[in-house]
Order: sequence, then C-alpha cells, then structure tokens
Amino acid sequence: MLDNFQICDCDLDDTALARYMASDAVAIDTETMGLILGRDRLCLVQLCDVQGYVTAIKIEKGQTTAPNLTQLLQAPEVTKVFHFARFDVAQFLYTFGVETTPIFCTKIASKLARTYTSSHGLKSLVAELMGVELDKKAQSSDWGNFEGLSPEQLSYAANDVRYLLPAREKLMTMLKREERWELAQQCFQVLPVIINLDILQYSNIFEH
Repeated sequence: MLDNFQICDCDLDDTALARYMASDAVAIDTETMGLILGRDRLCLVQLCDVQGYVTAIKIEKGQTTAPNLTQLLQAPEVTKVFHFARFDVAQFLYTFGVETTPIFCTKIASKLARTYTSSHGLKSLVAELMGVELDKKAQSSDWGNFEGLSPEQLSYAANDVRYLLPAREKLMTMLKREERWELAQQCFQVLPVIINLDILQYSNIFEH
C-alpha cells in the first residue's frame, strides 16, 4: 500500500521501538475523533524516522496504556518533533498519563522564523520548505473506524509525519541565522505548563 509503512495494534512492537529509540529525533502526529480534549479520543499515532520509515499505531477506545510508545515519548535522548505539539502532547498526557520530552514544534518554530508570512499550517510549511504539496482531503475522517480506513486516509496520515524531520532541519537553520534559536527552545520547554492548563480547561489566564 505504502512504502516503508507499517501498522501496529495498540502499541509499537519491539522491533519498531528499537528502530525509533536509535534515532536522534522522531516525527510524531496524532489523529483523533475531533479537536476537543477529553471528548474526542485518540485514534491513531503516526511516527517517522529520518529514513522515512512510518509506523501508524491504532489506539483502541478506552485504551489507557501503551508501554513501548510511552518509553519512546519519555526517552531523553530522542527529540520528539510535532507540528502543533500543544495538541498532540496533550493527547498523550490525557490518554496515557505520559509527559513527552524533549519536544520540537515545527509550528512554533515556523512562527518564530517565518515572520514574512501568516501561513504556518503544515501544508504551507511543507510546500515552501520541501516543495511538496500535501493532499489534505482526508483530514476530516472517522479515524476510529480502523477496518474502514482507506489507502488515501493512511497516505494522508503518513505524510503528516514524513516531512517533519527535514522541515525541522531547515527551520533550525533559519532560527539560528536570525538568532531566535534560544527563544525557540524556551518556547518548547514551557509547553508542558501550557498543556497542563489546557487539560484543566484554563484559558487566557495571561490576559488582563
């Protein structure tokens, strides 16, 4: 169906865990039943290494543990790269009780580095930095219907992580060139505080 792609049920298998644990950085994304934390459950977790090997993990309804995935999310030697980490990391904390570290968010990095544009979605970012047009038609899908997932849906899910690591490299170069790399790291480090506020349903506490 797809090159360098596998599907795991409920957790990473041991072979995939070893593969990703050997990486300096791993791209990660999630698919959920919607965008409201606590109402809309986690359905799919996608991972990709620098060689472009993608694993999609099916997360069952009511599942609260994924030991191998948790080990990877907590591994201090592997940077976890997301686009809009605030959402994905909150899903992992809410679903599995795991705090993900360390984190790199390409959306935050884009907003800090690409100040010449207001387009910081993954589609726009990948189009500019990688010259690739992502197909987003499958974005709104019933991701909980595992048996009914189409090749188009799986291809969409895979592409959401396939370009994150090379995009990260280009963003890092831009951030360092513009002397915003340290600021970006500070933003990544404060994400767990913001995510805990999200889970507790606090909003805009820094406003007047």
